[in-house]
Amino acid sequence: MGRFRGSITKQSRREGINLAETEKVQKYLDKRPYAPGQHGQRRKGRPSDYSVRLREKQKLSRLYGMNERQFRNLFEEASSVPGVTGTVFLQLLERRLDNVVFRMGFASTRRQARQFVGHGHILVNGKKVDISSYRVKIGDQITVGEKSRAMGFVQENMDALKRRRVSPWIEMSPETFTGTFSRLPAREDLALPINENFIIEYYSR
Repeated sequence: MGRFRGSITKQSRREGINLAETEKVQKYLDKRPYAPGQHGQRRKGRPSDYSVRLREKQKLSRLYGMNERQFRNLFEEASSVPGVTGTVFLQLLERRLDNVVFRMGFASTRRQARQFVGHGHILVNGKKVDISSYRVKIGDQITVGEKSRAMGFVQENMDALKRRRVSPWIEMSPETFTGTFSRLPAREDLALPINENFIIEYYSR
């Protein structure tokens, strides 16, 4: 199955959370806080336990823009690492290069970040990396290539960064278009409307 390329707003309404994490989508959700389609406003019966866990898994995979195979493989890796599985899983998701580029404010959404990385505009420790799933390590420096800094949307995103709260595990030097992944985020750092325990239960069934 290919990557979803439809409306992120409709998908956000379906899942009931702001998948793009943008003000524009949030305003739309506030205006229409129900699922899309002509039956979106109808009340539904009590969902089954399986349905609740499936929806939670779908929320998280769609939030990070991953297909099922990628998502499950990463979960299985998290399950084999010492520590709290749910927290380790979220940390692995946060270490994806496309997500880090988004967190640093170089891109306004993860979807835009993925495209930005794929087109070769991002350097990791001075070397070009064009793989969205590349795993960033603690201490890695992420930089926008010099020729890419003049792009209109990059300038707009950097201006918006001045009004945006930077994630506490990231250190930014906006004047040099550089960010450093300084540490792994703790669970309390991640204000995600997700219950990762449901996802663990979903894959453990």
